[in-house]
Amino acid sequence: MHHGQVTLKGFSSSHCSCSMIIEIRSNKLQELSNSLLCWPLVSAGRKKRRGELSPEQLEFRDTARKFAREEIIPKAAEYDKTGEYPWDLVKKAWNLGLINTHIPEHCGGMDLGILDCTTITEEIAYGCTGVQTAIEANSLGQMPLIIAGNKELQKKYLGRMTEEPLMCAYCVTEPGAGSDVAGIKTRAEKKGDHYVINGSKMWITNGSVANWYFVLARTSSDPKMPAGKAFTGFVVDANTPGITVGRKEWNMGQRCSDTRGITFEDVLVPKENVLGTEGIGFKIAMGAFDKTRPPVAAGAVGLAKRALDEATKYSLERKTMGKFICEHQAVAFMLADMTIGVETARMATQRSAWEIDQGRRNTFHASIAKAYAADVANKAAADAVQIFGGNGFNSDYPVEKLMRDAKIYQIYEGTAQIQRLIISRELLSEAKSQM
Repeated sequence: MHHGQVTLKGFSSSHCSCSMIIEIRSNKLQELSNSLLCWPLVSAGRKKRRGELSPEQLEFRDTARKFAREEIIPKAAEYDKTGEYPWDLVKKAWNLGLINTHIPEHCGGMDLGILDCTTITEEIAYGCTGVQTAIEANSLGQMPLIIAGNKELQKKYLGRMTEEPLMCAYCVTEPGAGSDVAGIKTRAEKKGDHYVINGSKMWITNGSVANWYFVLARTSSDPKMPAGKAFTGFVVDANTPGITVGRKEWNMGQRCSDTRGITFEDVLVPKENVLGTEGIGFKIAMGAFDKTRPPVAAGAVGLAKRALDEATKYSLERKTMGKFICEHQAVAFMLADMTIGVETARMATQRSAWEIDQGRRNTFHASIAKAYAADVANKAAADAVQIFGGNGFNSDYPVEKLMRDAKIYQIYEGTAQIQRLIISRELLSEAKSQM
């Protein structure tokens, strides 16, 4: 099956009314948010509209929204308890065209822009960010290949993902190299027509379910070689002899996503599987973040919106001192602040996505969106728990899961502190260039 269009196969036209969630009717607020935007919310190469989503983007959003509410939300709590990988949801999302949206057309994909993808991701994350992370990990794994792979390599590895629901993974982080990517110890030594990879990776999302990996390894033996020349990126089949997948990590949140350690022991990789040329892997790996951080930020926005909706609904049901708790100014102001966070984080996310779709370097905006949306998600989830009071601390209610799920947004794909380092670096570099 080639994902050339969105389908609603198997879906009814009516919206699901789950007891767990009520959709807050905020169309006016969304319209206001769109009208405030000063850049066109469409991907590069399409007719531009100022201040609104295109019809195609609205179709993707509505499909993802329907899927999240009718399929993901009813199953999210159970997946959180068991930690089981959500294959049934992944396959349904694949059938709807909600996965692998970045894949180029020559590989059978839809070649959607980053803004299109953020629109989808926010809705999936609204349902469950564990499911969203499992899906988004595919985009991160694919992006180096999309950026630097030749067409033959792209067709081989990306093409298969449009034919059946396969996953991939981004293998960069190591026990001694998280934010300090330059500290990577995994080595790749060239021997004839192959490279031999040895080393260990950790915190690899989709580690045990991936069909193939993007692997960043050191190819320079010179310890003083700068990171920009010391590493090479490889595409590695997951069934290659010498690869050992570790145990599933039981994390604080997003428990249905698959997080593993991966060990490479004398793993042979053909030279044809090198991305770009030897020595440019670091630039490729970091360049992928400019394209994937906006969707990660969108996931945080989706979680924050879910927290806001749950808190709003509860505040209209719970009474204290003879009136609904939303009538107490303390609670009303919390809801207002949550709303401000959701709307402004969405704007920052859309801006960062639009910049990259226009072919411009978006490192600055991507880091702002990622850092800000992550903070908004954590505050919104914590405030939702506070509004729920004692019930918020109980697993029978959805907001404690949101609070656990939110934390990772301040850690993966670049910590909150790393984003601020990037933002300040970009800011000062621009200021110096104007002096």
